[in-house]
Amino acid sequence: MIRSRVATLAVVALTVAACGSNAEAPKKKTELSLYNDKGAWSKYFEAMGTLSKQQISLNMKPVGYTDSAQYQAFIKASFRTNVKPDLFTWQTGGMLQEIVKQKQVADTSAVWQEAMNAGDLPKDLAPYYTIDGKQYCVPLNVAYWGMFYNKKVFDKYGLQPPTTWDDLVKIADTLKKNKVTPFYHTSVLFSFVWFEQLMAGTDPDLYDRLSTGKAKYTDPGVVAVMQKWKQLIDAGYFVNPGDKTDPADLLKTGKTAMVSFGTFFNTSMTQRDMKPGEDYGFFVIPNANSSLPKTSMIFESGPLCSLAKAPDPDASMKYLKWWTTDKAQETWATSRGDVSANPKVAIKDAALADVTKDAGSGKYRLVNRYFEATPPPILTAALDGFGKFVTEPGSYQEVLETIQKAADEYWSTHQ
Repeated sequence: MIRSRVATLAVVALTVAACGSNAEAPKKKTELSLYNDKGAWSKYFEAMGTLSKQQISLNMKPVGYTDSAQYQAFIKASFRTNVKPDLFTWQTGGMLQEIVKQKQVADTSAVWQEAMNAGDLPKDLAPYYTIDGKQYCVPLNVAYWGMFYNKKVFDKYGLQPPTTWDDLVKIADTLKKNKVTPFYHTSVLFSFVWFEQLMAGTDPDLYDRLSTGKAKYTDPGVVAVMQKWKQLIDAGYFVNPGDKTDPADLLKTGKTAMVSFGTFFNTSMTQRDMKPGEDYGFFVIPNANSSLPKTSMIFESGPLCSLAKAPDPDASMKYLKWWTTDKAQETWATSRGDVSANPKVAIKDAALADVTKDAGSGKYRLVNRYFEATPPPILTAALDGFGKFVTEPGSYQEVLETIQKAADEYWSTHQ
């Protein structure tokens, strides 16, 4: 009697446990949400969702933000709430390391290994996604930074893409004399662009040391770069940094002849019905220091991630694996007129195809974009500082001292 009762209780306990386990098991998803800070890319994400539904039976719906600060706040809040994205975009460098250290990001080492073995991801990309020996996220996109230029403006004044820094300055002089503003810059988010370009093209080793706290923003080499930047501003080569006009519109109208951006900016050109090779072109910016052995080229790769506690971890990982394949990347790159992280993908734009090929061949020294290379607390101070500098060029020493103060505070606890 006692044995029978014990057996009955055991069966009941197992049944209850099994029911509880089933209740807690995550639901298998057929549609994933992809939260991102690239609201302007919604139609491209939607096209990828349609494609993934056809190829791997997983639909994807984008949820786009246009305000970077709001977006980052939402993602970080999702770590503590039940409103969790299946997939989300982020930044490499310090920002990715921060949330990986908090154990919030899914390990994608197996995806990387399989993709590299299949030739779908280059090994050179892996370090940007590796933290403590493991990979996290996969490349949403890659971008090589250079100069987009209005080809018709160049043709009008008999100009050719420069091969030296002196050539670039001569082009700027010619344009200015003809009342065309040579360059674009801004006092907001992308205020760092000309700093990183001048630093990387003058002393890339110093640039790298800044990102690891082994050099100071007040060092003579950094001061000299700021002085060179000031000279360009004082020469009248730039648009008003407070101008809110989209840089793509400035380039299309010819009000600005050149815009320094990553290859992703090509999408802005194609959205405005501009034709590569006819309406605009792209060239790699020559080093400001001609004695460097290789031309420095700014490089970035934005990650596509899954949370460690994603609503359906298997579905999210399946999607990330598919994203790296040439079947997915062919559509993703072609739709935006951009390059791809997958070496198998053919690039239709001849100029971008050449840059991508050369970048992978070792012709250039690839330099991690400042936005990713710089720890977030220092980056915040730097963006504010550069924003002030472009409107008040004489403030460069004060700006550098303010950034260094933030750097001292950060590195005192992170070395």
